[in-house]
Amino acid sequence: MEMEKSGKFSDYLFAKMGPPTSTELPPKTTECSDAPVELTGYRRWLSENLMLLVTLSGVLLGVVLGLSLRPLNLHGDSIMLISYPGELFMRVLKLMILPLVISSLIAGSASLNAKMNGKIALRTLVYFASTSFFNAALGIALVLLIHPGNPDLHNADDRSTDRRAVNLLDSLLDLGRNVFPDNLFQASIQQAHTVYLPKPSILHVFNETMNDTLASGSDAQRLSEDLTEEVVLVRDIQYRSGTNTLGIVFFCLVFGTFLGTIGQKGQVVVDFFAAIFEVIMKMVTCVMWLTPVGISSVIAGKILSVGDLGLVMSQLMWFIVTVAIGVFIYQFVVMQAVYFVVVRRNPFKFYAGLIQAMLTAFATASTAAALPITFRCMNEKLKVDPRITRFVLPIGCNINMDGTALYIAVASVFIAQMSGMVLGFGELLTVLLTSTAASMSSASVPSAALVLLLVVLTAIDAPVQDVTLLFAVDWFVDRIRTTNNMLGDCYTAAVVEELSRKELMALDAASVNYQDMPAGTPNGHGHGHHDGGLLEGQTELETSSKCVMTMTDSVVVDISAVMNNVNLQQEHCNRRV
Repeated sequence: MEMEKSGKFSDYLFAKMGPPTSTELPPKTTECSDAPVELTGYRRWLSENLMLLVTLSGVLLGVVLGLSLRPLNLHGDSIMLISYPGELFMRVLKLMILPLVISSLIAGSASLNAKMNGKIALRTLVYFASTSFFNAALGIALVLLIHPGNPDLHNADDRSTDRRAVNLLDSLLDLGRNVFPDNLFQASIQQAHTVYLPKPSILHVFNETMNDTLASGSDAQRLSEDLTEEVVLVRDIQYRSGTNTLGIVFFCLVFGTFLGTIGQKGQVVVDFFAAIFEVIMKMVTCVMWLTPVGISSVIAGKILSVGDLGLVMSQLMWFIVTVAIGVFIYQFVVMQAVYFVVVRRNPFKFYAGLIQAMLTAFATASTAAALPITFRCMNEKLKVDPRITRFVLPIGCNINMDGTALYIAVASVFIAQMSGMVLGFGELLTVLLTSTAASMSSASVPSAALVLLLVVLTAIDAPVQDVTLLFAVDWFVDRIRTTNNMLGDCYTAAVVEELSRKELMALDAASVNYQDMPAGTPNGHGHGHHDGGLLEGQTELETSSKCVMTMTDSVVVDISAVMNNVNLQQEHCNRRV
């Protein structure tokens, strides 16, 4: 028996050491032999970053095409045809959002236990609220420092804006209504929102002048009335077209959490949604090859549809610069510092891995449209735990709007400065709080921040009609803040993964199914050398490997002892001689 074990162990050592090699020195490598290695490295880099290069080429092609065709003053139909491929590209991306969100959330939350889901959700929401608050404060500080508001622009655009009675209360109540939908199928196509409808009201106003001039003998003449009509706005809850992603996210989180509590009974359902997620990601990979045509069409169409591009940029240049500086500070300073302190890795390497998703978010101006590509970058390229990305990214796509919070704060103070208003500490605090709350109730669709801007302007009693000035540049600023929103979701997932690492490791250890182990291994009498059987989270292969390594270590120790004994005997002989 001992000889058999020794023979097996000798075979193992021979396999590890490999066949005997020649004692001759290896031939010197020449310069020609290095060329294939360099070519292989270049091809490897090209294959890993091909999709990024394709996306970047689409963005550059769209900018060049749009600027080149502007002098031609193309007709509206021509611009529509140029934008048509981009429209189809956007529709295909949005088509995959709903199945991607549903499958990722259910599969991700079911893979965690209820306690783990609660911890991750708490960490995620606290981080989201903190970053949104910081971005709003950063925007207020920059707009007060740079002071981009110029009163000369106040009458630059005389278009009127419908000043409906929007307020922060309506936005927060709509947020709650959408989180708890009453019909899941309706939530797939519609979302609730508050509108104010005009309701005519007849007011009886006594005309005192008429009563004084008419004869007093007639009661009807004394009580003559001038009937006037006044319009009263009445609050009404309606439904508008668009996916209620918040409600679907909430339902999927609850469904997946309880699905994970029933064990093997629900494993078929978990595998089903995990398979759907994999299929959608493969579809995303195929769609990404259409990026050069789709993204270039979207950007070129937007550039061609803007009226006087030079005039708009000259009038609102400092507003754009203020937003861009805030986004730059948050992306390249704050995000990287938080990532380095918490994760303790190179933050710029992580940032470089998200460039493709950033370009897609910039081109589509929608965090939701870029969600499939964001999943691909986070899971395949950056190797973030899929259980965290499936949990954090869909939620952040709807409530984590860091760039929107910064934009709303800057735009609110900008309009107040342009109107000649002097905001005190109370008004600035109102802007800070309402910008943070409004950004978390924002929809992940293009130009959604303009609607929420009305809420903040109403809170500080600023002129709402001046929002129309920002329409001309929102197509560009929207893309800048969307990249901030998308990056905020990704960095949140990385930070939450690091903060939840102990829980994830414990969950991996607890997921070992002891009943499915081969016979002879559970009690530790087979390969393992532990009396209590396999360690928690330890597979049979790991136990066998540790056993072999222990045997190897013991052999090395024995050989060392023999060599030491030989050396001592040799020294003793030399002394005798």
